[in-house]
Amino acid sequence: MKGNKAIKTMIIVLAVIALAGTAALVAVMKMGHAEKQGAPSADELAERSIDIPEMTTNLADGRYIKISFKIETDSDQGKEEAEKRDFQMKDVIIEQLSQMKAADFKGKEGLTALKERLKREINGLMQEGRVENVYITSFILQ
Repeated sequence: MKGNKAIKTMIIVLAVIALAGTAALVAVMKMGHAEKQGAPSADELAERSIDIPEMTTNLADGRYIKISFKIETDSDQGKEEAEKRDFQMKDVIIEQLSQMKAADFKGKEGLTALKERLKREINGLMQEGRVENVYITSFILQ
């Protein structure tokens, strides 16, 4: 009888250890998957981004700007839609730039504000996907 009780106890302890190990393994795998989803790789960014080639336009104060962008979307469908809407995005960019003055581009805050406005305005056009980030890839103010 005492032998049966010891065997039952040993089986229960082994089952608890196996369950705890399985739970720990699942938790570690989920955390690794969540980290991978949080930061897209360079290849994923390139696959979901489109280029807006250099544009030259007048600013509100009579000066002009040459600027180009890279638009990062949230998915392949978002990229396809953005490619089809590139003329609308260029229109939004010109519209926003034409309201700005050279002083609006001073410092990091000015460029960050422009990128946020463009992101908001372009997302207003999008139906299938969303713009995640707007990057300025070249910038000349004269």
